[in-house]
Amino acid sequence: MSRLPVLLVTRELPSLAQKRLQGLTNVQVRQHNSIDVIGRQQLLEEVKGADGIICLLSDKIDTEFLQAAGSSLKVVSTVSVGYDHVDTKALKQHGGVKLGYTPNVLTDATADTTVLLALMASRRAKEALDIVSSGNGGGFSLSRGLGTQFTGKTLGIVGFGRIGCATAERLVGFGFGSVLYSGSRPNEERAQPLGAEYVPFDRLLGESDLVCICCPLNDKTKGMFNKSAFEKMKRSAILVNTARGAIVNQDDLLEALNKKQIAHAALDVTVPEPLPADHPLVHHPHCTVLPHIGSATEETRNAMGNLAIDNALAGIFGEPLKAEVRL
Repeated sequence: MSRLPVLLVTRELPSLAQKRLQGLTNVQVRQHNSIDVIGRQQLLEEVKGADGIICLLSDKIDTEFLQAAGSSLKVVSTVSVGYDHVDTKALKQHGGVKLGYTPNVLTDATADTTVLLALMASRRAKEALDIVSSGNGGGFSLSRGLGTQFTGKTLGIVGFGRIGCATAERLVGFGFGSVLYSGSRPNEERAQPLGAEYVPFDRLLGESDLVCICCPLNDKTKGMFNKSAFEKMKRSAILVNTARGAIVNQDDLLEALNKKQIAHAALDVTVPEPLPADHPLVHHPHCTVLPHIGSATEETRNAMGNLAIDNALAGIFGEPLKAEVRL
């Protein structure tokens, strides 16, 4: 009897995708049955002899991992659109292991979360919720807790890919007077319907009232929102990050908030994740922090899980991946 290929899955998948996974008969599923992160040593042990792996952002795929996997590994399928946790050079050197990811399916959910954070920040929702929970709010006031609205303001989008464009499409309905975007190159096809203008990063910082980070994490974007960047922003500006935590230097952000160089920051992604409960950004009155829920809808997470399964099976059986990162 021939050996069934082994598929390692490092986390429990959303319900519909998990049900499909459990029904697979053409592979032997080896799964870490928990929503919690698999430990590094357990990961290195479990991947031995695997033909494919379905992993998450918290699973570091590097040379050590590939050496532990051995020559049988054919595909790494990550349940994410970003793949900064994967050493792509190491994959190429390890016999051409394929890399699958999950673009498109999480665009709407992440854009929705970006809008949620923008509105929470602009209307000072964190402070309002604290008032309600403390019971010290008093009655209706004409002057307490006043936020700001977006009518006639300038929207800045850093990274005008699928998520950045979808975010801008949603936010223009709130009355922004102009839309600026920056990134590695202009994209007139996406920008033209929105009247968006491609500008240098520094100009976007200086003119935008709301800055949304929607770019990938790479060597150029890591730490790009630092002390220098915050000094260029309007004192009334709001910063929203639903991309990757490492794009923002959190120490510099805290200093900028304390100095009132910007009005508010709203973060769905941080370093580490989650932030410790006693981290100063968690308790800062002008910083809203969510626990990386950008794609956290039933529809999106199941779609991500199913696409990751599709990619893993295709890689194991030598077929084209539905969504492959070209290395």
